[in-house]
Amino acid sequence: MVDIKIVQNEDDLNEFVQLPFKLYKDNEYWVGPLISDYKKYVTGKTSAVNAVGPSIMAIAKKDGEVVGRILVGINRKLNDYHKIKDSYFSQYESIDDQEVANKLIDFAKNWAKENGSNKLKGPMSLPGGDDNRGFLLDKFDDMPFIQNVYNFEYYHEQMLQANLKKYHDCYAFKLKPEFVMNERLEKIIPYAMQKYKFRLDTIKLDDHNLKKDVADILEIVNKAMPNNDDWVDFMPYGKEEVDAMVNAMKPFADTDVILIARNNEGKPIGFNVTMPDYNQVIKRMNGKMNPITMLKYLYYKRKIDRMRVFILFVVPEYRNKGVTQAMYLEMLKRIVAKGYKEVEGSTIWDYNTPMINDITKLGGKLNKTYRVYQIDL
Repeated sequence: MVDIKIVQNEDDLNEFVQLPFKLYKDNEYWVGPLISDYKKYVTGKTSAVNAVGPSIMAIAKKDGEVVGRILVGINRKLNDYHKIKDSYFSQYESIDDQEVANKLIDFAKNWAKENGSNKLKGPMSLPGGDDNRGFLLDKFDDMPFIQNVYNFEYYHEQMLQANLKKYHDCYAFKLKPEFVMNERLEKIIPYAMQKYKFRLDTIKLDDHNLKKDVADILEIVNKAMPNNDDWVDFMPYGKEEVDAMVNAMKPFADTDVILIARNNEGKPIGFNVTMPDYNQVIKRMNGKMNPITMLKYLYYKRKIDRMRVFILFVVPEYRNKGVTQAMYLEMLKRIVAKGYKEVEGSTIWDYNTPMINDITKLGGKLNKTYRVYQIDL
């Protein structure tokens, strides 16, 4: 018999957090989070999970053993903006047992209905994040890039058996940076920059310049963010969201590869967020922060050779003018010069055709697919 227990105290939270470390202990590809950071994340200390609406965590127990978990919540800010009534689920894990999966999904559905929702979607990033979205459908023999999902192959079948259907897919594209170095782009990009009068600046995260760069990022995002019903997973950022994104970047960023495009009058027109793949380091820390793992961190940090492109935005009036291509090309040239070997652009929603077209034109190859599911309540 499977019982569902709501996370109410520190012992429950520890069981919630520790479950995947047990499930994936023999899996060479899964990367466990740093436990202290992860606790802050799911309890809302470093995420917007509690700031935008109610949420709840639960664990599933069978014969006294923790065998599954789920977090379900409501992003009222996003719902109000798009005039919808959705709940989301996140952080799902389960043993290979359909009874466990059904109990967890039923718990999420019932909680969502009791809180006025008419649809449940997931797995989704926690509000304000751009991580751990969807279930991996392929390439189970590859370690995920930083803040991306790895899960058991049977999760997809568990969702189908629980009567969830496809909502949308998200894609990861892989680039070999040196593949895009070609004479044609090298000639076209400087011409476009001169014709349309724009330049590329390196982001500055020092205290003196940070305020201006954050203001510019906020302006770009809110001009570039699509404003239509087809993009119901997005809404304009506020200063708090941008501040949170920048603060999260600061300890790990390689600022040489994060660019802000500005026109010749200094107005911001585009930017990207690209981060070293710290999964290559975190994998070796086994969720712990202590003197030994810190030595591992410092040693393996120097050996990171992969990068993930999280987002790239260009304001509407500068699209199709070479800004996107210029940013990609300059970023990739710097990545090659710094010795990185692989770049992943992820996770791109299947309806984000402009970004898909841009990355494929630059030689990006579809590498992984992540599925988000839905069910009407």
